[in-house]
Amino acid sequence: MLTLIILVFVLGYLAIAFEHYININKAASALVTGVLCWTFYVLLGGAAEESHHALMEHFSEISGILFFLLGAMVIVELIDTHDGFELVTERIRVTDKRRLLWLIGLITFFMSALLDNLTTTIVMISLLRKLVASQNDRLMFAGLIVISANAGGAWSPMGDVTTTMLWIGGQITALNIIVTLFVPSLVCLLIPLLMLSRRVKGRVEAPKEASEKKMVSTPFERRTVFATGLGALLFVPVFKTVTHLPPFMGMLLGLGVLWMVTEVIHTRKDDQIKGRYSVVSALQRIDSPSILFFLGILVAVSALQSAGILGQVANWLDHSVGNITLIGIIIGFLSAIVDNVPLVAATQGMYPLSQYPTDHFFWELLAYCTGTGGSALIIGSAAGVAAMGMEKIDFFWYFKKITLLAVVGYLAGAATYVMQYALMHGL
Repeated sequence: MLTLIILVFVLGYLAIAFEHYININKAASALVTGVLCWTFYVLLGGAAEESHHALMEHFSEISGILFFLLGAMVIVELIDTHDGFELVTERIRVTDKRRLLWLIGLITFFMSALLDNLTTTIVMISLLRKLVASQNDRLMFAGLIVISANAGGAWSPMGDVTTTMLWIGGQITALNIIVTLFVPSLVCLLIPLLMLSRRVKGRVEAPKEASEKKMVSTPFERRTVFATGLGALLFVPVFKTVTHLPPFMGMLLGLGVLWMVTEVIHTRKDDQIKGRYSVVSALQRIDSPSILFFLGILVAVSALQSAGILGQVANWLDHSVGNITLIGIIIGFLSAIVDNVPLVAATQGMYPLSQYPTDHFFWELLAYCTGTGGSALIIGSAAGVAAMGMEKIDFFWYFKKITLLAVVGYLAGAATYVMQYALMHGL
């Protein structure tokens, strides 16, 4: 039974990794993999009632993650529809390459922590197209944006899907992860920034044919939706701390409030215009396949956990590697090759909270490593894949120009976290 489940999972994983070659969406492969893993577990395990109970327990946790992501994606889409992000991007008027490099890097770093690394990458690369005419210059900036977005997402419970998963799963708490990972994540960005600053010089030229974007919303609408949406996202960890309810409840509350606000400010407009700004329209534009991909992957990993496979892998790592610091760093590097979502989900199943309790050194290190390790390759993170598609970044160009910067920053940040923990707690 175990061999068959592992085979199905590996084949599904390969289908996900090579989706562009086999022309099958990774969400479809993930869904099929998840259902088949549980099917074989039930048919060959012999305990249908216990399997059903285990699946329902796993699904209660999985649904919390999915509703959280759904709410966050709709809120961000509403802000973007109302041109809310223009309040940030329209104020950048720097032309010196080095100054612009630092400005872009730091804005991306903090914006990613507030929103998420994928959305931030899309926003910042869209901004680059207004500021930088040269394709070669934009590629270098885009590479930095990937590193910065992933670094910024690692220290925030909402900045990266994997950090969100650890937060919802109870492995970390919101305030603690912000305090402990801010400095290591900042080091992960600053080292590549310093290295990259030595490569660039001169000034950037804006595209001559570029024209100012015509706003489709009023200044009042932009400010209102931006403030309400951002406030809703920032309110989630506060809501969880005060009520002890799951984070997706706070996210759904924020979405409901923003929904009401958008209905009120557009109440006097005709139905066609009102529909463009509505939550219903935003739901049609969000990346629904990504939510289904997370669903399939998390269901598949839960089958591996219930079958005891992840526990065996954990035992093998403990006996073969032994050092949890090294294990975390290895998992981070693996996230550059395979998706970090199933890696974190698998690790959550491998190591129970009874072994490593909430806010343990291992979970904090894992949040950092899986959040930033994917920057080593352009396909290693959602931010990288988005940048690759938007700027047509070649895999090998990124490997030659950016990978070393990302790896050095990743290792420097990991070393910073280990030293910081040793100073504060002792190892």
